[in-house]
Amino acid sequence: MPKNTRVRYAVVGLGYFAQAAALPAFSRLKNSRLCALVSDDPHKLRKLARRYNVDNLVRYADYDAFLRSGEVDAVYIVVPNFLHADYAIRASQAGVHVLCEKPLAVTEAECLAMSAAARESSTRLMVGYRLHFESATLTMIDAVRAGKLGEPRLFDASLTMQVRDGNSRLRRSTVGGGPLYDVGIYCINAARSVFQSEPIEVCALQATRSDDARFREAEEQFAAVLRFPNERLASFNCAFGSADVSRLQVIGQKGVARMDPAFEYARGLKLEMQLGGRTSRRSFKKADQIAAEIMYFSNCILRGRDPEPSGSEGLADVRVIEALLLSSQERRCVELQPVGQRQRPTGALHEFVPPHAMPELVRTSAPSR
Repeated sequence: MPKNTRVRYAVVGLGYFAQAAALPAFSRLKNSRLCALVSDDPHKLRKLARRYNVDNLVRYADYDAFLRSGEVDAVYIVVPNFLHADYAIRASQAGVHVLCEKPLAVTEAECLAMSAAARESSTRLMVGYRLHFESATLTMIDAVRAGKLGEPRLFDASLTMQVRDGNSRLRRSTVGGGPLYDVGIYCINAARSVFQSEPIEVCALQATRSDDARFREAEEQFAAVLRFPNERLASFNCAFGSADVSRLQVIGQKGVARMDPAFEYARGLKLEMQLGGRTSRRSFKKADQIAAEIMYFSNCILRGRDPEPSGSEGLADVRVIEALLLSSQERRCVELQPVGQRQRPTGALHEFVPPHAMPELVRTSAPSR
């Protein structure tokens, strides 16, 4: 594509995250344009099209024809997890670039198929890890990488919330539901980024409250321990039936880094560092993390560069999730085979885009109470 053009996007799926975060992000971007909405809800299509001045309103049955129309350069896939692979592969096969919300897919096989489709069509595939572009997260990762904590030895994180009954996140794990796919993945990705390596063994437990009808399919909570090379350990808890908690901690040989909140996009994040007997605290402004993510992906498309986080980054986390589910089911630790070197997030990826106001929602609601 000519470098002075704007990448034309279709947003596929108009649920809560698409309406609250993805659609309003485009209004702040000079290299990206929202040109199409894909949904089977005519009311959503009409109202959101008027709000964002979008001409192309596409039903799911017309998705493939639209991909080949020449009206779109990239899709941002925000449908339920079990549909990610299907909609991404079809876009790649039509020569359209793909930005896909996390998790990249439900299984390792699906992730591999998505990457293969992008490779064969020479299109770009990126997974939507918004925190790879967020200042507090990148400051913490760069501090660890620079050795300010000494060698990092322990990682611990918790990400919990109360999810509303009936939300799609409460589907069974075989279709990508449950807290592990939805929020546990943030903890896994953060641990891999901090330790700059891949886990070699995992152990997990899941639990469900039998008296809570919300957890008929998905587990209520999930706890895990990941062992990394050089005997470093990461532990995390994630839950859909607990109070809101969003924190992480990295303990090194010489210091400690803490973030609380650590994984939010609706407010600014905070970083505390304990080094040499002194404690420093820093608050980071709320930013539009999704706009930064889209802007970066558009630049990759326009400049012909492979993105970070790529399809292989999304695969790495799904690989761990599948091992954790197996560990929980079989009540044993599961070893993981080594994988090659990967790109890691660094401070060079940071982009600050001012936040937008929360828009009025159309036939959707927040997943948490």
